[in-house]
Amino acid sequence: MMSVDADTFRSVLGRFASGVTIVTTLGRDGRDLGMTVTSFCSLSLEPPLVLICIDKTAAMYDTFASAPRFIVQILSESQEAIARRFSGPDPNRFDGIGYVREAGGIAIIDEILAYIHCRRVDAHQAGDHSIYIGEVEEAVVYEGRPLLRYRSGYAQLER
Repeated sequence: MMSVDADTFRSVLGRFASGVTIVTTLGRDGRDLGMTVTSFCSLSLEPPLVLICIDKTAAMYDTFASAPRFIVQILSESQEAIARRFSGPDPNRFDGIGYVREAGGIAIIDEILAYIHCRRVDAHQAGDHSIYIGEVEEAVVYEGRPLLRYRSGYAQLER
């Protein structure tokens, strides 16, 4: 069987449009942490499970590896700047961004399309990423249109 080179594989995967999320949690010191994650999907309806994949070289990898809870927030089409901010090296990602806190203290960003509050139930190592499985404890939906990721850039849904 022939091996696929990284550039070709990246190009093929770029043809798959996906929603954009920001995953938030609290650090061990109680500090707000969050990062843009496009590797997110539903896993099971019964029980309700989702998964996120995080690159092992991500700055917040160690924190997410030990976080007992996290919130997946689905971004709206107007939140490209926030997605970019949370995907970069900015240590003050939450400065100047509107958010509220859920009962456990984790930040939920304003104007998102939906959020899923999860309890981490499993983790798996896979290549250069780790897969984190969360059991959904709360799910909330708002109105709006999604921000998408397509061909290494951001896009909006045209309907």
